[in-house]
Formats: sequence, C-alpha cells, structure tokens
Amino acid sequence: MAAVNPHSPADYRHFDRIQIRRALISVSDKTGLLDLAAALAANGVEMVSTGSTAKTIADAGFAVTEVSEVTGFPESLDGRVKTLHPSIHAGLLADMRLIAHEGQLDALKVKPFQLVVVNLYPFVQTVQSGAKGDAVVDQIDIGGPAMVRASAKNHANVAIVTDPARYGEIIEALGNGGTTLSQRRAFALAAFSHTAKYDTAVANWFAAELEAEWRKNADQTIDAASKNPGFASTLEIKGELTSVLRYGENSHQSAALYRASNESMGIAQARQHGGKDMSYNNYVDADAALRAAYDFSEPAVAIIKHANPCGIAVGDPNAADPIADAHAKAHMCDSMSAFGGVIAANRIVTVEMAKQISPIFTEVIVAPGYEIEALQILLKKSDLRILELPASYARDKYEFRQISGGILVQESDEFSNFNTLGWTLVSGKKADPETMRDLEFAWRACRSVKSNGILLAKDGASVGVGMGQVNRVDSCKLAVNRAESRSRESVAASDAFFPFADGLQVLIDGGVKAVVQPGGSKRDAEVIAAAEAAGITMYFTGERHFFH
Repeated sequence: MAAVNPHSPADYRHFDRIQIRRALISVSDKTGLLDLAAALAANGVEMVSTGSTAKTIADAGFAVTEVSEVTGFPESLDGRVKTLHPSIHAGLLADMRLIAHEGQLDALKVKPFQLVVVNLYPFVQTVQSGAKGDAVVDQIDIGGPAMVRASAKNHANVAIVTDPARYGEIIEALGNGGTTLSQRRAFALAAFSHTAKYDTAVANWFAAELEAEWRKNADQTIDAASKNPGFASTLEIKGELTSVLRYGENSHQSAALYRASNESMGIAQARQHGGKDMSYNNYVDADAALRAAYDFSEPAVAIIKHANPCGIAVGDPNAADPIADAHAKAHMCDSMSAFGGVIAANRIVTVEMAKQISPIFTEVIVAPGYEIEALQILLKKSDLRILELPASYARDKYEFRQISGGILVQESDEFSNFNTLGWTLVSGKKADPETMRDLEFAWRACRSVKSNGILLAKDGASVGVGMGQVNRVDSCKLAVNRAESRSRESVAASDAFFPFADGLQVLIDGGVKAVVQPGGSKRDAEVIAAAEAAGITMYFTGERHFFH
C-alpha cells in the first residue's frame, strides 16, 4: 500500500543549499575515493562506510565509522546484509524540511545524511568476464540500489552520487557551503537512470539464461517471453538530445532529434557540409534513401520522395563512372517525382555525379563521402543539405516503431545472405543471365517500396514503381503507367504474392517478360496458369518483403 503524506504545504521549511555534515560511502569502484575522502575530512564531514570502502578510507589515515557501529548489527550472510537497517535508511529518507521528521530522528537517536556516495556491484563486468550461475547472481546488488533510490527520492535533503567522475562537483560544493537543490535534482536523475540501467542488465541476463535453457530443452514449456531468441524481457532506449527541429512532419508539430546512446552510427550522426538545417521529413526520407541504396553491394543510388523510391539503380561496372551512371539511371525512372527529392549513394560522390545533380532541385544528398571538387560543386547550391555518413555506418540489427501503449521491435529486413538458389522457376523458360540480373536487382529494389509494392526494372535500374496502394492491381497499373513504353521487355518484382491473376495480367499486358514474387497464395495455380498462357518467366522466392 502506498504511503500517505499527512503533511500540508505549510508544514514544510524550504532549503536550497544544504551543508554536508554526514556522508554515507559504499563503493565497488574506488576511483577518486581518497580524493573525495580527503576533501570531506578537511571540511569536518563525518564519514560512515562499509567493508572494503571503510578499510580503504581508514588505511589512508582518515576517520571513518563502520556501518555496523551505527546499526549495532554486524555485517552478516557473507556481506549480504549491511546497510538494510532503520538506523541507515531513516537517515537517508528523513525529510528535514519537516519539523516532525527532525523530532522523530532525535527520538530514534538517528542522525541524517546529507551526502550518499554509492556505486553498485560490478554486475555487467562480471557477465562480460564470462562468469556463470551463482558467480553472476552474487553480483546482483541489493543494499546499494536501495540506498541510491532512497537518497534520490529524498533529493530535497540528500545529494546522491553514483559516478566517480562527478566527485569534483561535491568537492566544489564543500567549498561553497553545500549542495544546491538544482544540483541534488540532477544527481537524483543520474541516480535513477543508473539503477534503471543496472536492473535492465540484470533482467537481460536472466532472459538470456532462460533462452539458453529453452534452447537446451526445446520441449520444456516456459514463459512466452523466453521463446523469442534475441529479445530481452525489458527494453531500454536512450538517446542524447542533439537538436530541436523547426517543426515536425507538419508545421504545427514540434520535433527534436536524439542521437542513440549506443554504438549505432547512421543518419543521426552524419556530418552536414552545407545547406539549410535538416527537417523531420528530411531525416525520414534520407534514412529511407540510405536503406534502399545500401541494399546493394554494387555502386547504387536511390532517390526518395515521401519515404518511397522514385528511382533506384546500380551502376554499370564497365561505365567510366559507375556511381554517376547509377544516379543518371535512377533519375530517369521518374524525373518528375525526383524534383525536390532526397538522394542517397553507397559510394563516394564523384565530380560527374555532382554535375548531374547540380541542375536538379534536391532537398538532401547523403553519401559516405565526396570528391573535393564534387563537394565544391554541390556547395554552390545553398539550399541543398549535404550529409556525409560516419565511416562506421551500418544498418541496425533491430528496428523499432512506436505504437500506442508500446513499442514494436523486429529484425531489420536485409539481404545479407541473398542468393537465388532458393528461387523456384514456376513458369516459362529459365531466365538468361541478363534477365536474371535484372530480376535479382528488382527483388532487392522492391524491398524499399511501400506495400503494396511493384517495381519494374531493366538494365539494373527501376523504370516504373507502384507503391502504397490498398490493392496489388492498382500498384501494377501505377508501375506500368509510370514506366510508359519502358515497361516493354522489363522485369517485375512484387513484394508479396498475387492473390489473384488480375494484377499479374496488368504486368503481362504492359509487356513485362519476367516476374519474381514470393508465391504462397491459395490461387498460385491460377496465377501460374496466367503466366504460362502469356509465355513469361516467373520465379517464386518463398519469402516476402512487406514494407509499411
């Protein structure tokens, strides 16, 4: 049952700066400990400590009181019980703004703490060392988090420090007469973040242990959360505020960019060489463009508008400038839609490619680098945002999407193990090498098209794209209409199966000579029959590439 506060606002005295007279210190990481202890001793602060921390302080010649002297109870159970005692926690939780709390401490003969310095057992380091079982469990701190959370809750009266890097702030505060409320709030935030991260690490370890147990005993029934290899039982997402954007998806929405606190390196870490500030939509489209361009190992360019491709192409390896060739072919797919689009390249942008881009109104270009002269050409376009990816750019293993009340997590859809050996020829003749190359290209490129997705390709480039329609027939019509005469003798890829033969018939009527699709419809036989009747080649991949 939650505690009920019987006090009214009038009962509280208000303190800002609080002098440090008594400190509780219990640390696993002894970094900077003696410098802090020296400053506390020089300012007449009483130090209360535990175990090895107390010994370290005492051996350095500073006066220190053992916790057991305060509690009147010896450390027990191999050190598992030390600070879990009213004589300690009353001193941590007493709200000294209240005269009633001050009186109760006097009656209990308990002195309050104004400073708590705690860092927790090295659980993460123990796991990383390869330790197993009880050796890991023994490093799950109990008393430490209890002290940290109690002190952080009572930040109106107590400064809680969990990071040795911040001892300097306490030493400075000693010279200024104590800590301020603002400082104590900042310490409390860091403390709660520290215990949250610690608890997440513990939970993730247990999840991994249960997963390993499940893998070993596949027939054993366990909690559903443990049946999802790679997914921890809890999820922590942290980011650092990088910039507040002009607005969000629309001008009435506020927005900001946070950079991931982990090792992820992507569009959020890109260096901007020129142009206006990036907008929310610029980031969304640039990331979609990268996702498309980096689906290919060959030099590739993707042009994106509203998160959908209006052109994707790979460069001819025999061309004088393959990346410029890729851009020219990608732009040719739908030059009208490319106006005001976002361009991504998976190779360094050359002078020739920069010259091609220069006369085209483009919002953003992103690439792993730029030739010096190419950058000079692009910088002349004052509105063009020019982004350079970090050298360690890589697609994240997992993707996250917010939904009301929660977060969806999935593995990224990529082609790391791509090959056509698993494809099944279900209609027509086996594709010749040139046609097969176009089918492979179309299948990769179609993954970037919002469902329902249809992409027509020829000579390593998209020539027509149908995307985001609520039925596959309309996507087929859109792709053929945009390709115009180029649909003749092109190949087509469909991100999912054809539920009926009508969509395929649109492609056949448009002159498509070969199709690649997942298969798996109840009416596959009907679709195959239509392909056979038209004499076109059709392959089933056995997998789909929905993109919502």
